[in-house]
Amino acid sequence: MKQRTLAREVSIKGSALHTGDAVTLTMKPAPANTGIVFKRMDLSGEPELRPRVDQVTDLVRATTIQSGHAKIHTVEHVLSALHGCGVDNVIVEMDASEPPIMDGSARPFVALIQQGKPVEQDAERVYFHLDAPISVTRGNSSIIALPSEEFKISCTSADDRGIHTQFLSLTIDPESYTNEIAAARTFTIYEDIEELLKLGKIRGGSLDCAVVIRGDKIISKEPLRFKDEFVRHKMLDIIGDVMLLGLPLKAHIVATRPGHAINAELTKLLFAKLQARKDAPKKKERAAADPAVEETSIDIRGILEALPHRYPFLMLDRVVELKGADELTALKNVSFNEPYFQGHYPGNPVMPGVLQIEAMAQAAGVLMMRRMSTEGKTALFMSCDKVKFRRAVRPGDQLMIHVRMTKSRGNKIGMAEGECTVNGQVTSSADLMFALVDNSEVN
Repeated sequence: MKQRTLAREVSIKGSALHTGDAVTLTMKPAPANTGIVFKRMDLSGEPELRPRVDQVTDLVRATTIQSGHAKIHTVEHVLSALHGCGVDNVIVEMDASEPPIMDGSARPFVALIQQGKPVEQDAERVYFHLDAPISVTRGNSSIIALPSEEFKISCTSADDRGIHTQFLSLTIDPESYTNEIAAARTFTIYEDIEELLKLGKIRGGSLDCAVVIRGDKIISKEPLRFKDEFVRHKMLDIIGDVMLLGLPLKAHIVATRPGHAINAELTKLLFAKLQARKDAPKKKERAAADPAVEETSIDIRGILEALPHRYPFLMLDRVVELKGADELTALKNVSFNEPYFQGHYPGNPVMPGVLQIEAMAQAAGVLMMRRMSTEGKTALFMSCDKVKFRRAVRPGDQLMIHVRMTKSRGNKIGMAEGECTVNGQVTSSADLMFALVDNSEVN
C-alpha cells in the first residue's frame, strides 16, 4: 500500500478543551516519508514536533507531548483521525498549544482530511508488525497487543459502578473508522468535573464538546450518536495514542477500561520493540567486527546468575538497557500478588520505600558484577545516602530502575546513583555503596 498525504491545504478553527484558547489548525501536504509533524506557529522560530511516545509529558484526561520549549496538548483526536484515515505525511500548523476540541469527537478532523483530498504518493507505506504479545496492567485496567495481519481493536469500557459497561470489536480501516469510530464524543463522569477544574483542565469544556454521565443519566446537547458511544470513543483514543509509535500498526489490541496512561505504556513497549529492530542490523555489524561486543539487556536468567536473591526478595524482572559499563536500566513489574501488600497497607497497597532502595541496590549489584572480576564473589549492599521518596508505587505500576556507577575502589567497593520512576515520574532516588566479597564470607 502506498503512503498518502493531502492534495491541498485545509484549516479549521475552534476553542481548545483544556486551555480554552481560540486556535486555528491547518493541515498541509508533506513529501513522502515526512510523517506527521506539528508546527507551533505562535512560538518564536515556529518549532516542529514529531509526535512520539518518548515526548509524552502529561496523560491526565489527554495526551500532551513536548520537545524543548514547544508543547502540544490533547493530540490524540488529530492523530486518531490521521491514523484512522490512513494519512501518513502531513504538516499540522497551530497558532496555540492545543487543537480545537470541536464537538469532542474526531469527526470534524475527518471532514477536514476529506476536504483536503487524500492522495497516494510514490513511496510504500511502512507498518510496524507486532511479532509477539505484549501487555500492560494498571489496577483494574489492562491492554494487550497481539500479533495480527490487520489493525484490530477489541475494547471493553466500564465505570466503577458497572452501569455503562460496553464492548466493541472492529478491524480499523478508513471506512470503518469514518463510519463507526470518528463521531464518538469524549465523555466524563459528573463527579470528576470539579477535580478536573482544580487541576486547570477543561477550561473550554461544555456540553457542546462532551457527554456527561451522572448516575444512570446521560447529559448532552444531542442524543447519543451510538448506543455504545463511550467504548467507541475509548477506541478512538487508542488509535490516536498508538500513533505515537511513529508508524501505523498491524496488531490486535484487546483493552479493558483503557485510558491515556495505559495506552501510552503499551505504546512505549511497542516503541522499544521498534527501536530494537532498527538497532539490530547495527548490532550484528558490530558483533561481526568485534566478537567481544557485550549484550545490551539481561533477562531473568541472567539476573539470577548475577544475584543470590530469590523470591520473595528479588526486586528485578529484567535489565532492559545497558549503556556501556557504567549505566543500566532495569524494570520491576509491581503485581498485587507481592507478599508485602498484605500488610502495607490493607485496603491501600503501597510498595515500601525500602524495597525501592533494595531494587536500586540490586540493579547496582548487577552492574558491578559485570564491571569487575566476580568469580566466587557476591555484591553486598553497604549503605545509602541522599534518599528521597517522591510518590507512591502501587500494584499495576511498572517500576523502572536506573543506576549509574559514580566511583569504584579497586575491585571491592562501588558507589552508584540510583533513581526509580513510574511513567517517567520519579518515585525515589538514592546514592548507594556496595562491596564485592568472597562467597566464603557470605556463607
